Amino acid sequence: MAGLVEGKVALITGAGGGIGRATALEYAREGANVVAADINGDAAEETTRLVRDAGGEAASVVVDVTDESAVTVMVDFTVSRYGRLDCAHNNAGILGPLSDIANYPREEYDRVLAVNVTGVWLSLQAEVRQMLKQDTPEGGHTIVNTSSVAGLVSNHAIPAYTVSKHAVIGLTTAAAQSYGSEGIRVNAVCPALIETAMSMPFQVDPDKPSTTRVRQAINRNGQPEEVAALVVWLSSSASSFITGTPVRVDGGALA
Repeated sequence: MAGLVEGKVALITGAGGGIGRATALEYAREGANVVAADINGDAAEETTRLVRDAGGEAASVVVDVTDESAVTVMVDFTVSRYGRLDCAHNNAGILGPLSDIANYPREEYDRVLAVNVTGVWLSLQAEVRQMLKQDTPEGGHTIVNTSSVAGLVSNHAIPAYTVSKHAVIGLTTAAAQSYGSEGIRVNAVCPALIETAMSMPFQVDPDKPSTTRVRQAINRNGQPEEVAALVVWLSSSASSFITGTPVRVDGGALA
């Protein structure tokens, strides 16, 4: 049986670990050729090794998503390696410090928005430009941006992150409206607490309810693979009538 994205070419930013690495592996399991992009070249190469060890096809590239020229090189590398770009997962992001607004350092605010918003903006631009040059695959070209439940509701402890993830949803809906008629679908995933290094300050410990900051209806932390499965499904023809949608994968946190 063919995979959900059989024969397609998928590009993932922030692919050196966590959700990005899990998504790279899931794309490969479902038949895609994978480009793992990350600012940490060793981490991106490790993801590539894991994909190949599992029988998939992958290559890695170093990218700073805040650097327009580097993002262009990333997309050009993908096309030179595999001939086209069908699916993109703009996942690179940072949390920033835990602080209230009044005491939040300006340099940290700028850094979070540069990675989480400008990085998605630049990636979207480069990906869309390439996709518009190509024939449209079954189910359309697809872009999935990583937002967060913090993009749907406020989290006062991480104000810059909250601002950035609201902005990602705005970019997602704007791009979806702009390019839907061109065969490009753009959606966002909105995870809650997922067991990754970035989310450690907010991890739910069911055995220590007094230390839990956020409670999910499913009384456990999510796994990166659970987000990855949604990303790949949104990249497939199975979701061909879905675009401009922020999709929660939150264990019922917002239920």
